Amino acid sequence: MFRSRDKKTPEPFQDVSQGLKKLYRTKLFPLEDSYQFHDFHSPALEDADFDNKPMVLLVGQYSTGKTTFIRHLMEQDFPGMRIGPEPTTDSFIAVMHGDQDGMIPGNALVVDPKKPFRKLNAFGNAFLNRFTCAQMSNPVLESISIIDTPGILSGEKQRISRGYDFAAVLEWFAERVDRIILLFDAHKLDISDEFSEVICALKNHEDKMRVVLNKADQINTQQLMRVYGALMWSLGKIINTPEVVRVYIGSFWAQPLLIPDNRKLFEAEEQDLFQDIQGLPRNAAIRKLNDLIKRARLAKVHAYIISSLKKEMPSMFGKENKKKELIANLGETYLKIEREHQISPGDFPKLKKMQELLAGHDFSKFSTMKPKLLEAVEDMLANDIARLMTLVRQEEAAMPSQVVHGGAFEGTMSGPFGHGYGEGAGEGIDELEWVVGRDKPSYDEIFYTLSPINGKVSGAAAKKEMVKSKLPNTVLGKIWKLADVDKDGYLDDEEFALANHLIKVKLEGHELPGKLPEHLVPPSKRHQEIDMGE
Repeated sequence: MFRSRDKKTPEPFQDVSQGLKKLYRTKLFPLEDSYQFHDFHSPALEDADFDNKPMVLLVGQYSTGKTTFIRHLMEQDFPGMRIGPEPTTDSFIAVMHGDQDGMIPGNALVVDPKKPFRKLNAFGNAFLNRFTCAQMSNPVLESISIIDTPGILSGEKQRISRGYDFAAVLEWFAERVDRIILLFDAHKLDISDEFSEVICALKNHEDKMRVVLNKADQINTQQLMRVYGALMWSLGKIINTPEVVRVYIGSFWAQPLLIPDNRKLFEAEEQDLFQDIQGLPRNAAIRKLNDLIKRARLAKVHAYIISSLKKEMPSMFGKENKKKELIANLGETYLKIEREHQISPGDFPKLKKMQELLAGHDFSKFSTMKPKLLEAVEDMLANDIARLMTLVRQEEAAMPSQVVHGGAFEGTMSGPFGHGYGEGAGEGIDELEWVVGRDKPSYDEIFYTLSPINGKVSGAAAKKEMVKSKLPNTVLGKIWKLADVDKDGYLDDEEFALANHLIKVKLEGHELPGKLPEHLVPPSKRHQEIDMGE
């Protein structure tokens, strides 16, 4: 099955998706199948898992604005949508693109080979009755799919009444989605037991996780600071990682802000979040590649664990007692494998969960070590993944403009309501008069103290004045390049005023443009055929 000549002359992949499918089927799946990986960790992957559009999973307690957030992104109601202060969404709803609006029930959804949900069948009817797909024609959904989830409740009673393992379903989705958005309400920061359990279930996917502090317009600035601090403290206790989770603060719906004090902050945060979501289609291939690598590493460790347990089992008598002993001492087995194969402790499955799962299996049916299967996965990680990585970069370069469009994403793209429009270097973009001219008289006073010769000051003279801003030389160097419009190594009065204007822009916290915008070009230089910056 794995011949040496195959390794010497690897078959080229047509595209990333096809390459991932082939690697999984020929190299990783045989290892998973042999060591019952699918019973312990995750169902087998199907072609739809590699072909589907990027998915965004929304998770949060009830009434944090999950469904409203989806409606805000798409600017359109979706089939089956219900919004209210009480727990309204009691189902998992996959909002996907379709030519006709409509609903597909869970049982029909899990038999559709074109949808990536077939393996959800394992969670049974209690879940499938609470799982639907809302199909609709919307430009946002042409690039991504969105998964709305039931509002997480507090208390033991609600958790039991679901009838299915809610955390396990979310973990299944987390493995396959490109982005997980945890929503919090600025008024309700208490993290319930079930929500805490859910966040712990998503622990291996912190790289996909983003946090949204929603409804932040309903509290004033001082309260918002306290709420933000409390949220970070709560998340730090649960997620338990040294890295700080990215939190986006705002009011994610199309209604007027109740307290508009932090409008600029909310706009900047929304823009950052939108850019993060818009980049998902472009990064989808690398995400799938990354997830396959994570899966392969876990499958390798799992194979070592299972074969090690099989090796320790007696051939005839005392099997049950030996099984109990091996489960109890599983931590020692982990350490032994870690030392023998130089495997990082972070690659091992959770000890307690693995012990629980092992209790229901017959160890005598486990497979012994099969070096060829492990070699195939090692070869995949060492060689094939590198080839695919090159292909990923080629595909990205061929499709640089692959972003989410439509819905709320269009509202901030351009025009006067685009993010940062008319601010910083963009100030005066719509004005007939040169915006620098407003402050030019005060800049002229400084200019003439520098003893200009033939109406111009030298670089050395300009530098003495510019360094008073205390900006670093790298920034002042860029300002000089932008302000010296005619590239003669001197600044006239207009160019000097422009340099001071750009210093003001930077000191006010805005970014400098890469190229001088047309509205900032000094009036006397506008008709010259020149290169206006780099």
